[in-house]
Amino acid sequence: MPDNPRIEELRRRVQKDPSSIAFAQLGEEYRRAGNFEEAISTCRTGLQRHPSYLSARVTLGRALIETGQSDAAEMELEYVLMAAPENLAALRGMADVHHRRGELAEALTFYRRALSLARHDPDLEQTVGDIERVMGSAPGPVDVPGGVSFAQVEEELLSLEAATPPTEVQPTAPVEEQDRTSHGAAEHPDVNCLPALEAFLTAIAVYRQRSGLLS
Repeated sequence: MPDNPRIEELRRRVQKDPSSIAFAQLGEEYRRAGNFEEAISTCRTGLQRHPSYLSARVTLGRALIETGQSDAAEMELEYVLMAAPENLAALRGMADVHHRRGELAEALTFYRRALSLARHDPDLEQTVGDIERVMGSAPGPVDVPGGVSFAQVEEELLSLEAATPPTEVQPTAPVEEQDRTSHGAAEHPDVNCLPALEAFLTAIAVYRQRSGLLS
């Protein structure tokens, strides 16, 4: 298959002048054509002479992603974002790196940053929405002191509710009787359940709050 005329033109320019910054355009044309190995080689060669050429590092990072070299791609894109935090292509590249690794929270952070710069981008909006739905569909268990999960809290509360009869209002006891009752309260098992019940209620409040944030 004949080469792209644009690639041929840029290749001649770089061969004629190896110090030309046209290498960055040549690398990008290789990447767009799906020739990722040539894109990587061209960018790395040119970056030896022009190490601060950010667009070439973005091209290199995106080509590395396509060849499965996510760690190397992340290094290149981090370099770009340190110098230009709002570089849209680098943000999308970093998001793709994390997305391919299955690191959805990190990917979502970068996709949202990219979307803040490219508002109403349909691809970004769909990707952000898809990840948010996946992350919100299955919130993880909420831990409470003592390692009790929310499911255990809910089960325990239901059992307590079923086992506890309705409370009747009792007449106020004389002061002397109240004193005697307060001294014996620590020995009553129902009184000792109150701290656990408070922990259960706290766990439910935390769970509902987290669920609201994820939805």
